[in-house]
Amino acid sequence: MSPQVQRTDPPYLQVAEHIRAEIESGALPDGEKIDSVRTISAKWKISLATATKVVGVLKAEGLVRGEPGRGTIVTRDQAAASARDRVVHSLQGRIYADHERAEVHAAELVPAPEAIADALGVPVGTDVIRRRRVAFRDDVPSSVSTSWFKGELAAKAPLLLEVERLPQGTPKYVEETAGLAPAAGKDQLRADIASQEDSAALNIPLGSPVLRKQNWVLDAEGDVIEFGRSVSVARRWTTYDYEISR
Repeated sequence: MSPQVQRTDPPYLQVAEHIRAEIESGALPDGEKIDSVRTISAKWKISLATATKVVGVLKAEGLVRGEPGRGTIVTRDQAAASARDRVVHSLQGRIYADHERAEVHAAELVPAPEAIADALGVPVGTDVIRRRRVAFRDDVPSSVSTSWFKGELAAKAPLLLEVERLPQGTPKYVEETAGLAPAAGKDQLRADIASQEDSAALNIPLGSPVLRKQNWVLDAEGDVIEFGRSVSVARRWTTYDYEISR
């Protein structure tokens, strides 16, 4: 059955989202050629101008690039997953593409430092859960991240203290075991340089440019489920989609 445009988002965004999902799932791996503008136009029954906008969006997000003599190929290695991506993909049952994986390097209860206590809304020194992981793309480190949870969650979600990757992803596991469903999030990003710890984890020179992020995952009542911090290597785009309302 041929794909069809739904009259909600603009057609070019719907088509771009479909191709983006194929790239993120690994169905279209790095180096793979995507459909030409003419093929996209015919397949989706949209104009050539609209199909051109589809490819333009994917290029702007760093997911594809044009190569003379080859057409437009996937370059997902230029894209970095956002905190929103991680949560949404976990809840949808999609974690990593075939060429991606993660290793959990720490899972423990520790006294909350001041900054972490403030982020979680608990007193300084309270026991909190700390999970640290390194993500790889094609076996090359791409990001290192740490998730923090309130210590009381360990009773309902004990695997948070195990140095093993959770097959369904952390957000889905917490929802299944503790009934804490993500409802909102807040992200902060800044350009920075690699610290000694970043350098060792990502195998990059000390002082290299990196993108540093921190994010909050909130439930429907506005309580913090998870606070996270991560560092990604340079030259990768992080994409956020959002609605604007007045």
